[in-house]
Amino acid sequence: MISILLFILIFLILLSVPLYIAFMAATLIFMYAFTAIPLDVVVQRVFSGIDKFPLLAVPLFILGANVMRSGGLSKRIINLARSLVGHLPGGLSLATVVSCMLFGAVSGSSPATVVAVGSIMLPALQESRYPRKFAVGLITSSAALAAIIPPSIGMIVYGTVVGASVSKLFIAGIIPGVLFGLAFMAYAYHYGRKHGLMSAERSTLRQTLAAAREAGWALGIPVLILGGIYGGIFTPTEAAAVAAVYAILVTMLVYREMSMKQLLDVSVESAVSTAQIMILIGAASALSWLLTMQQVPLLVGEALTALADSKAGILLVFTIILIVAGMFLDPTSVTMIFAPLFMPLALKFGIDPIHLGLIIVVNGALGMFTPPFGFNLFVASGVANMPINRIVPGLMPFVWISVLIVLLVTYVSWLSMALVDLLH
Repeated sequence: MISILLFILIFLILLSVPLYIAFMAATLIFMYAFTAIPLDVVVQRVFSGIDKFPLLAVPLFILGANVMRSGGLSKRIINLARSLVGHLPGGLSLATVVSCMLFGAVSGSSPATVVAVGSIMLPALQESRYPRKFAVGLITSSAALAAIIPPSIGMIVYGTVVGASVSKLFIAGIIPGVLFGLAFMAYAYHYGRKHGLMSAERSTLRQTLAAAREAGWALGIPVLILGGIYGGIFTPTEAAAVAAVYAILVTMLVYREMSMKQLLDVSVESAVSTAQIMILIGAASALSWLLTMQQVPLLVGEALTALADSKAGILLVFTIILIVAGMFLDPTSVTMIFAPLFMPLALKFGIDPIHLGLIIVVNGALGMFTPPFGFNLFVASGVANMPINRIVPGLMPFVWISVLIVLLVTYVSWLSMALVDLLH
């Protein structure tokens, strides 16, 4: 019977039915046809799936990210990145990666990073004779670092699903996020040297300090978030509220680049994005509940154990499943579906739940720009006014680099756990 449920779900996804409708329809059809459970239970499961305190951080981080994108913080972060690395071979592409890392650290939103950094850096890269395919591929992939570097919405969702500490997940994401960024920068540096791409003049110390001072208010956000959490001042959810208020005050009172009307527009945009994520979480929660009721986690565990009876083998199976799923589903859906399925096996083979969370998050970040349905692809297509099939060739080197880093994070647990063990 479970095969029928999966068939319905896959069939609806292939028909390009919106994911939340596919999840809900598959759940309702299966329950009506094969169980005696009242259908109104599904509504209860949807609401219980989103009625969780940690999820309050999601709309607040989305609002903060959109305020920062629209209120002048992004261009100041980019100016700082250019002053730091713009003089190196391929310096503008290096600055793009650094900008995505910095903006990701203050926003936690990958699509917002594509828009904020891409709208400024793409014209600059083209003016400096960078091939358009490379430039768009660089921005599309580097923006996914926002899903790994804390604060990360994906980590909040995972922590909510499995009951893991969001604060530990945040700190665990620092080393993998930096590792991804360094790998992308290494390739960008190599590409710049190979193709003789021009660099900007080296910034003086005074210019760099001026850029840092201008960006200081923006860079205060990750310090505020992580410092507040690990100083015991507030929880991750409360940190999201503090970050959103801080971003609004800075953009309206310090930089004075956002009016009340713009704030209203940004708030409406954030509400729409929040609704899209929450209805997806609710629908996925109902489907996850049904899978649990039908003992699918147990069946999946037995099947995966038959495929691999060692920790290394299970990790490889996890990674393959997550990479393939990420090609077709968004990270939130992947987390909602697979985290409950993988957790029992992870505990059985001695895989820490925090490490499992990072495995799922980094694979989710890869899925954000993996063809054919990576969400960053669609956002970048709109920013660059470029069809997706023309973006993919410039994207593939970053996909292969990311696969290698994903495997490294998967098999070297120290990368995820070192800072967690140090601080806890």
